[in-house]
Amino acid sequence: MAKVETVRGPIDVDDLGPALMHEHVFVLQPEPLLNYGHVFGDCYWDEEVRVADAIAKLGAVRKAGIRTLVDPTALGLGRNVGRIQRVNESVDLHIVVATGVYAFLELPNFLAYRSVDAIAALFVRELREGIDDTGIKAAFLKGAVEQNGLVGDVPRILAAIAAAAKETGAPIMVHTNAAARTGLLALEALVREGADPARIVVAHVGDSNDLDYIREVAASGAWLGLDRFGIEHFNPLADRIRTLLALLEEGYGDRIHLSHDAACFYDFMVGDPNFADEKPDYLLVWNTVLPALRKSGIGEELIEQLTVDNPRRFFGG
Repeated sequence: MAKVETVRGPIDVDDLGPALMHEHVFVLQPEPLLNYGHVFGDCYWDEEVRVADAIAKLGAVRKAGIRTLVDPTALGLGRNVGRIQRVNESVDLHIVVATGVYAFLELPNFLAYRSVDAIAALFVRELREGIDDTGIKAAFLKGAVEQNGLVGDVPRILAAIAAAAKETGAPIMVHTNAAARTGLLALEALVREGADPARIVVAHVGDSNDLDYIREVAASGAWLGLDRFGIEHFNPLADRIRTLLALLEEGYGDRIHLSHDAACFYDFMVGDPNFADEKPDYLLVWNTVLPALRKSGIGEELIEQLTVDNPRRFFGG
């Protein structure tokens, strides 16, 4: 039976159970904290308070019957698997973490002068041996193609991700901008570099209600990330549910990932009035979206496919 790596070690893919396929625990970059930590008043980060808060929030996720949380916090978002491990010690939840680079334009300076092969080798190490000296292995690769497209270092990052995926068989998640239809650009670049579209999830296609765009992404064989339920700024909840129902009616239920892109803490929201009303909720899909599907006539077999079977197939290959 295929295995998938988690923060607590490898498990059988059949043990993933009901899963949220795109969530974060913490988004906290160390450099802003060191330089802007007190500019909005008291320091916005208290380790003990935030860890306790995460334990409570993820405990509620587990209590709701969710067994797995997939966290695509890669380099560029402040990944700290040691901190997640500390939370996980107090919560009986499978947490799956990523390797890769989250960047819209350029590589972090530490990687900027390294070759594609050298960057890919770092990704492979994190998939096969572990992240730094933690022993925690990543289970998938993460990249991004934002509204500006395949600019700057983005093609190099995608080339390194595709190379690591080819070598290890790990699946790929790529952040995209639905309004700019960059999921198609991301797929084109990754497939050109040898990645298998059936092993790629195009994140955030659910920000769009353009079914023609989503169908075109699906036609490649890729997975569809309907993974920002609750982020009203990009697409209101009612529209997201209507789009999901339309896709299910058309038979795409076997390739959809459901999630929220939520987190216990986002540093970029600190002191920014644009995010004053944001209330990330890991349970919106379970408490609101799935009941709405049931009310619309979607049966339990299809709901299990969305929440259990699809995650298992994505990680099981």
